Amino acid sequence: MIAMKKALITGCGGFLGSHLADFLVARGVDVYGVANEETKNLDQLKGKIKIISCDISDKEEVENLISDVKPDYVFHLAAQSFVMVSWKDPEMTFKINILGTLYILDAIRKAKINPIIEIACSSAEYGMTHEDEIPITEGKVFRPSSPYAVSKIATDMIAELYWKTYKMKILRIRFFNISGPRKLFDACSDFARGVVEVENGIKGKLYTGNIDGTRDITDYRDAIAAMWLLTEKGSYGDVYNVCSGNGYKIRDIISQLVSMAKTKIVVKEQDPAKLRPIDDPLFIGDNSKMRKLGWSPKIPLEQTLKDTLEYWRENL
Repeated sequence: MIAMKKALITGCGGFLGSHLADFLVARGVDVYGVANEETKNLDQLKGKIKIISCDISDKEEVENLISDVKPDYVFHLAAQSFVMVSWKDPEMTFKINILGTLYILDAIRKAKINPIIEIACSSAEYGMTHEDEIPITEGKVFRPSSPYAVSKIATDMIAELYWKTYKMKILRIRFFNISGPRKLFDACSDFARGVVEVENGIKGKLYTGNIDGTRDITDYRDAIAAMWLLTEKGSYGDVYNVCSGNGYKIRDIISQLVSMAKTKIVVKEQDPAKLRPIDDPLFIGDNSKMRKLGWSPKIPLEQTLKDTLEYWRENL
């Protein structure tokens, strides 16, 4: 009998981690998910995966985790991933994102196992981008505009260093904006939730922040397809943009959501609470490296927005 492959997902209770768990279970992979607090996103997988509590900023806990599971795949998605939170508490952001990654990789090295490791990096590393740098390639200079972005650069570089030094099977993925049901605190999700709040009479208007920026948005299903393809065809040590390659104006995203609403929506612009200290106005990625492996985004933005609206209508 052939043993099932074991996958460890850190951040399994979150948006992308929970969808990845759904995907892997459907493919017969034995999933071990690190989910410390909120596990609602994993309710549909009860009895199908092993949920583990582990503080990834605790070196001993991480070493015990890796030693116990001995995974064939590691998808390191756990992070403090909110830009505004990183401004309020940069120290916590650095501990989780930087030390967490270091402890995961070092624990794998010490356990003398050789799994395929995917490290979730971020397009935030690129930061401020000039028009002549669009679309953004993996070779673009970093100009981080938040403590979160700085932490992800360190995550990225630690992963590259461990590949170079220890020949580990590490793949770095710079995700641009990934969206869909279960996502929290991004433009598509926040505005979809705001529309549903107006539909339900919870709020009278849709409140927005800076709506003049342009973002590259990819559906979570396409992102997970890219992650799985990289386990099969990615070059260890390399870094890959996972993005749609399309630029969507925040203003237009709001217009699409408002057009799908079940009631008239009044939009109130520039809520100060939703503004970042520094905002990157233009973000469109180059996904040619992924396309060369045979990947391309399939899900249109309209479908992502529709599915996100339905999610909030069911879960608000």
